[in-house]
Amino acid sequence: MIHPHIADALKVPALVRLDDRIVLIRFESMKIYSALAAVRHLLDRGAVRPGQTLVDSSSGIYAYALALACHRHGMRCHIVASTTVDTTTRAQLDILGATVEQVRPSRNLKLDQELRVRRVEELLAEHPDWHWMRQYHDDVHYLGYHEVADRIAAAFPATPLTVVGGVGSGASTGGLVERLRAGDPSVRLVGVQPFGSVTFGSQDHHDPEAIIAGIGSSIPFGNVRHHLYDALHWLDFTHAMSGTVALLRDHAVFAGLSTGAGYLAATHEARRHPDRLHLVVGADTGHRYVERVFARHTEALDPAALKPVEVSAPEEMSMPWSTMAWRRAARPSTTSEPATTTTPGTAKAAPPGTAAQTPPGTSTPTPSPSPSPTATATATATAAPSPTAKEHAA
Repeated sequence: MIHPHIADALKVPALVRLDDRIVLIRFESMKIYSALAAVRHLLDRGAVRPGQTLVDSSSGIYAYALALACHRHGMRCHIVASTTVDTTTRAQLDILGATVEQVRPSRNLKLDQELRVRRVEELLAEHPDWHWMRQYHDDVHYLGYHEVADRIAAAFPATPLTVVGGVGSGASTGGLVERLRAGDPSVRLVGVQPFGSVTFGSQDHHDPEAIIAGIGSSIPFGNVRHHLYDALHWLDFTHAMSGTVALLRDHAVFAGLSTGAGYLAATHEARRHPDRLHLVVGADTGHRYVERVFARHTEALDPAALKPVEVSAPEEMSMPWSTMAWRRAARPSTTSEPATTTTPGTAKAAPPGTAAQTPPGTSTPTPSPSPSPTATATATATAAPSPTAKEHAA
């Protein structure tokens, strides 16, 4: 196949068998699929027009994906970038035509995100015709993963499937499983989180080396639909690093920390459920982690010797690795609703849906939001995260 644009080639994942019970969904850069489909959908609906500026805050991966999507569809792109954006990514963004402004260095990631969100809000006030993509809250980002799910369903017909992946914004794992369950409601979803993330209640645990981009957050994300998940794993940096190094050593797969964390979780799940095929979401390559992970490969633990503590409620979890049967329950009671501020002149987000059960050992939580993938597509800037938020997602 000859692709009309490099983004169309880069978005397509490879399916790599790691063993009889584990297959890797290996992306070059996963969010390209999401950004391409989101921009195309917004254009088709008339929510944005050719040549309009799309803006978002990012620590790197989504910025690259959005810049490619804008290049593909003739849009302008403006990124408010974290100080953590590396030189390689920044150079590509500049050459692709995106305008990039990095916030000033700050003493921690929370302040870094506060500055980025504040700057996006200032830009929207100055440029009311700009469209805020809101990758963490606008469920238009689910759409791209439906096509990936269709590829998976075609590749593994009549096969009991379990998807294992970092939660992050919720769009990738949520989009995959919602689509797969339309054909097979028994498809399981296992989410992977770092300690310190509020999404599934680990915010009281501190991992000093937590740099696992893309799988956690210190604020609620509107795109996370808690009721889709069957089980959760919380891992610290050392365990994620060990899974990442093992992937390269044993399977020659050079992938990021979220992929290594998912691989380690999948090995445990495969032992528990040997009758199922486990699909690990490999979001990106390992280039961002060369110094912090791969150069320290001698510090990695033997994955065969590792196992999680099994808990029945989020309050029982402990480092370095815990797992819990989530049973498609709603948001944990310790997690508040995502913030829903509205930029002047724009519509509010669609009302949240309802979720299934209450997590064992917790009080009745606030329902998890589940708007349809088109419900928020026409808003120029809706449901912003709190300006005091820190995001681990990229």
